[in-house]
Amino acid sequence: MQLYKPRGFGEFFQDTFAFLKQNGKHFFKHFFIVNGLFILILMVLGYFFSKFYREVFFGGIVYGNPDAMDAYINDNIGLFILFVVVFVVVGLTASVISYAFVPIYLNLYAKQNGTNFTATDLIQSYKKNIGNIFIFLICGILVAIPLMIFVGLLAFILTITIVGILALPLIVGGVSLYYQGTLMEYLERKKSIWESFGYSWKLMSTKFWAAILCVGLFFLMAYIMQYIVAIIPYILGMVELYTNIDPSGNLNPEDVGNTVSIMMLAIFAISFLVSSMLSLIVQLNIGIVFYSLKEENENINTKSDIDLIGSGE
Repeated sequence: MQLYKPRGFGEFFQDTFAFLKQNGKHFFKHFFIVNGLFILILMVLGYFFSKFYREVFFGGIVYGNPDAMDAYINDNIGLFILFVVVFVVVGLTASVISYAFVPIYLNLYAKQNGTNFTATDLIQSYKKNIGNIFIFLICGILVAIPLMIFVGLLAFILTITIVGILALPLIVGGVSLYYQGTLMEYLERKKSIWESFGYSWKLMSTKFWAAILCVGLFFLMAYIMQYIVAIIPYILGMVELYTNIDPSGNLNPEDVGNTVSIMMLAIFAISFLVSSMLSLIVQLNIGIVFYSLKEENENINTKSDIDLIGSGE
């Protein structure tokens, strides 16, 4: 599928799903190859967190000891701090690698005119662009300070009315398109980071409403699907919890603890995996929009076709 192609609002949707239909296996396979280790580590940390929640926090409530959590943390302060540090470091690293995956993947896809690249090529591209990604993060934080103030005020104004609340996904879509568009342009290594921020806004402005409406709707659909999927193990866990009530109306603390532990782990694992995949799809949609707007501004594919015609004469 050609990335550099002028598209309208409907084609933003159609080509996102068309890309997944044609290249979805390659796309998701390489995501989990690149991010698999971090996902496994987060799953393990999630297991220990669910165990801690069951044995300390929930256990303290069941046994009527509200100070159980404070006592546990005080007795294991070193282990607790280590757990938090590891979770934060791994979580941030995984988030950065995951966020940069789609821009790097599509960059290689555009250069190779398809999926003619491997996980090794992706990893090499990560290494090549690690400095750019770090610079993008630092500058992105600086840009976010005034941007979030403006967006926060706008979101507050919109929440006053029901119609305004419905427009909130557009704000999320606009900010996401702006940031990812900047990173994708910066990875081309033809512009500075500040030029890339300016260019991303220029691209958005060409088809502003169509672009942010499409991305905003993808965010809304992803949120709804994630909520539905995450609530299923919660409902099953609550059903299992009530089945542990004995004839006298009392709960068995051990059964309750096991049920809560399984429920927490299932919710964390399913939510994490579903969230990761849905986030990838939303980012892919942003990528489709970006390359479409870029083609309309620079005529990259059109110039390439003319060059090929000229070389054949």
